[in-house]
Amino acid sequence: MAGRKALEVYMYFLSQPCRAVHIFLNHNKIPHTVKLVDLRKGEHKTPEFARLNPMQTVPVMVDNGFVLTESDAILKYLATNYDVPEHWYPRQPEKRARVDEYTAWHHTNTRAHASRVFIIEVLMAYMTGQAPDPMKLEKALADLSKTLEKLEDMFLKRQAYLCGEDITLADLLAICELMQLLGGNRDILKERPKLVAWKTRVQSALNDSFEEGHKVLYRLRDKSRAKLCESGPE
Repeated sequence: MAGRKALEVYMYFLSQPCRAVHIFLNHNKIPHTVKLVDLRKGEHKTPEFARLNPMQTVPVMVDNGFVLTESDAILKYLATNYDVPEHWYPRQPEKRARVDEYTAWHHTNTRAHASRVFIIEVLMAYMTGQAPDPMKLEKALADLSKTLEKLEDMFLKRQAYLCGEDITLADLLAICELMQLLGGNRDILKERPKLVAWKTRVQSALNDSFEEGHKVLYRLRDKSRAKLCESGPE
């Protein structure tokens, strides 16, 4: 379209929601420009970024002057306004409602509980230089375990993906949260065959975009493994 500006996305790739948006854009071959925002350096706190997004969070999308925040909203906007397969965010009301049902639940369950484990096990340990508080970590893992049970028993049931027989935005948001724990060298799904099979299906559906989107996380995992090897057994 003449005069239309290229889609821009402001991201930090250690952010789970940013990775979900980036994977979606790459997998669906939507032309875009990535503007990196380094949260470690406080670049999201600058006056320039605050003018773009007063919430000072990433991701942020700018589409021909239209600014949108929050990964859930961004993904649904992209699925609705760009030429992507309908299965991502179905037009049929009941199927779309299932995706909305999960994404409404996601923020206070999958995201909240997986993030809590990552914060305790990786971020706080990095910031303080101390081992994670075992009681806090145990509580966070117990809360996450209950969420994983809901994913298995309520959402997956006997179907291939969280909202039916095709991959949707729900699967993309969920997998990015659960992959985050690899940053602490923790595979939270390994003892849950149903979720392992689901992850394999999601990974296969996304092809190379899945691996590309998680490269930064794999590097963090490898650093965690190397640190464990250096420390050796107690």
